[in-house]
Amino acid sequence: MNAYTADDRLNERAQQLCEKLYLAAKKSKTRRFHQLYDKVYRMDILSDSWNIVKRNRGCAGVDGIGIVDVIKYGQDKYLQELHDLMLDTHKYHPRKIKRVYIPKANGKQRPLGIPVIRDRIVQTATKTLLEPIFEAGFLECSYGFRPNRSAHDALEEIRVITNKGYTFVLDADISGYFDSINHAKLLEFVHLRISDKKILKLIRKWLKCGIVDEEEIKENQLGTPQGGVISPLLANIYLHEFDRFWAQQTQVKGKLIRYCDDFVILFASREDAELGQGLVKTKMAELHLKLNTEKTKIVDMRCGEEGFDFLGFHHRPVMSHRYKRRYTLKWPRKAAVNKIKWDIREKLETRVILKLSLEEVVKLLNPVLRGWMNYFKFGNSSKVFNQIDSYVHERLAIWWSKKHQRSGRRWKTDFTWMKHRESGVLVMNGNVQ
Repeated sequence: MNAYTADDRLNERAQQLCEKLYLAAKKSKTRRFHQLYDKVYRMDILSDSWNIVKRNRGCAGVDGIGIVDVIKYGQDKYLQELHDLMLDTHKYHPRKIKRVYIPKANGKQRPLGIPVIRDRIVQTATKTLLEPIFEAGFLECSYGFRPNRSAHDALEEIRVITNKGYTFVLDADISGYFDSINHAKLLEFVHLRISDKKILKLIRKWLKCGIVDEEEIKENQLGTPQGGVISPLLANIYLHEFDRFWAQQTQVKGKLIRYCDDFVILFASREDAELGQGLVKTKMAELHLKLNTEKTKIVDMRCGEEGFDFLGFHHRPVMSHRYKRRYTLKWPRKAAVNKIKWDIREKLETRVILKLSLEEVVKLLNPVLRGWMNYFKFGNSSKVFNQIDSYVHERLAIWWSKKHQRSGRRWKTDFTWMKHRESGVLVMNGNVQ
C-alpha cells in the first residue's frame, strides 16, 4: 500500500499530526486512539477545514447560510465562535440535513444530504484526524474516496486481472447502501480504533440528526446521507469489514475490487463465482445489507459475448487479430454517453442561448466536455469520442441555424466541420491515452 500523504491543503503542523497518527496506527493494528476531540476544534485545523469547505463551494443547508454569507459575516469571527461552541460537546448540536436530488444517467434521481456550513467544517476537521488512523488498516482492494487512489487505479486492476484468466465476474450491487448502514454496527467498527468518547458522540449526533425532505422532517434511524463530508470515510469503515472477510476466507479464490459501495469480484471459474456469490450474500446479511437481485449477476467474459459496467466504463474482451487472443478493453458505458449528450443538448436548446455569441456558447460547453473527456480518455474510447465530437457539431449547427433564423442542420454548407474546429470548441478525438 502507498504511504499515507497528508492533505497538502492542511498547514504544516496539521500535516505532521496526521502523519504521526498514520504511523502509530500502522505500527499497531489494535491500538485505539483517545484525546482526539481537542484537536478537532484547534483553530488551525478549523481554519484549514473552512478553506476546504469554501473551495468545494456547495449550496447552503437548512439554515440558508451560504459561503458568501460567512465571508460577509467575517471568517475569523465565525471560526472563533465555532471554536468556543466546540469546547463543550453538550453545546454543539448539528442542524438537520437538507435533502436534495440530482438526476442520474438512468433517468432516476440520487438523493443527497447537504449539512449546514458549520457542520461541514466540523466534519472536515474530524475526517482530517480519523482518516490517517483508518487508512493504516484499509486493504488494497478498496479504491474509493481514499488518498493516493483513484477510480482509474481500480479500472487498471480489472484490466490486468481479467487478462490473467479471471474471466467470471460477480457484478454486485448493494441496495440503497448509504441509506442502509446500521448505526450500531458502524459505531462498533469506529470504536475498534477510536476510544475517545467525545468523537464517538460527535459521529452519533451526525448519524441521528435527521433530514428535512420537502419541509418534512425525517428521523435518521439508518444510513449516513450521501453529501456529508465524513460520509465516504464512514462508508469505507463499514465495508472494510467485508474487505477483511473476503481477504481472510479460504473457500474460494477471487479478486475483490471495491470503489466505496460499488464492487466486482473476479474469478477463474463459474463454480468459484457461484460459491463466491453465496459467501457475499451471507456476509452482507451479517452487515444488515442486501444485494440487489435484479442488478447483481455473474458475467462470463470468456468469448467476448458478455461484458459488464463498472465506474462508468463498459468492460469486454475483444479479439486481437495480431496476437490471436482476447484482451479486456473498456470504453464509456451507454448511460454515460447518453448523459453527456443530454447535457450538451440541454445547454444548447434553451432560448436564452440564441442571444449569445459563438464564443460565449463555446465557453459554456467546453467545461462540460473537458470534465467528461478527462475521465474517459483513459480507455479505448476513440470511437465514442468521435461520436461525441459529431454530436456536438450537429447540435452547434442546429443552434447556428436557429440563431440565424434558418431551418435544418446545414452543417455541410453553413456550420461546416472547419468552422466547428475554428470555433474553439473542445474536440475529443486524439485525446485518448
